Amino acid sequence: MSIFDNPDEYYMQQALREARAAFDEGEIPVGAVIVGNGSIIARAHNNTERLQDVTAHAEMLAFTAATNFLGAKYLTDCTLYVTLEPCPMCAGAAGWTQIGRIVYGASDPKRGFSRLGREMLHPKTTVEGGLMKEECEELLKRFFQQKRQ
Repeated sequence: MSIFDNPDEYYMQQALREARAAFDEGEIPVGAVIVGNGSIIARAHNNTERLQDVTAHAEMLAFTAATNFLGAKYLTDCTLYVTLEPCPMCAGAAGWTQIGRIVYGASDPKRGFSRLGREMLHPKTTVEGGLMKEECEELLKRFFQQKRQ
C-alpha cells in the first residue's frame, strides 16, 4: 500500500509494525507513530517490561520522541496513530501535548480513556477509533492467548 492510497491506513500499518515488535519482545503489543507535516516524526512500542517502567507505554514514548524531534512540547499539528485506544494516563499526556488528532485501532472497554470521557483530551483534539480494528485486535488476542498457555 502506498501512502497516497490511504494515508491513515498507511500510518496505522506503521503503528502495527511497532506493535509486532513489542509482541516479539514479549511486551503487550501496542504500537504508536506520530505524524507531523506528512512524515513520521516518532515511533514507539510498549516497553514496560524491558524498562521495568509502568509508564513506558507506546504513546508516552512516542510523545517524548516527537517533542524532542520538534524541540517543542506541543503537538497541535500532529496525529497520533496507535493500535489500541489510549489508557487514561496516555490520554492525559495527549491532552498536555495538545495533539491535534488521535486515530486508534482497537477499542479498550476495560482500560480505555473513553470510559472516563474525552474531557482529558485537549478540546481541539479530534478522535477516530476503529481503523484496522480487526488486525489490531487479532495481535492482542494472540498475545494474551500465548500468555495463558
